[in-house]
Amino acid sequence: MPVKPSEKEEEYFAKLQFEKQKKIEEEKHKKLKIQEKEHLKKLHFMRCPKCGMELIEIDYKNIRIDKCSECEGIWLDAGELETISKIKKSGLDKLFSVFK
Repeated sequence: MPVKPSEKEEEYFAKLQFEKQKKIEEEKHKKLKIQEKEHLKKLHFMRCPKCGMELIEIDYKNIRIDKCSECEGIWLDAGELETISKIKKSGLDKLFSVFK
């Protein structure tokens, strides 16, 4: 019978994989010229990572949440998920009602 790895092992290997991928991306970014970075930023700023359409920014309790105008995906910036996780359930219900 196969032995399932523990959650700690899975977490450890997931972190290793993330760090490896992050290092590869950092090397790519170092190679890009400043002008190329600016060009990419202009092309992708406030665009949906899934479908490329414009994002609508919604400010709710000092959290700026981006919602796609086309596929209706919801996107969060760094730290926003942690902030949302601290909101009480009633506040979360109100937050999600904004997007309906």
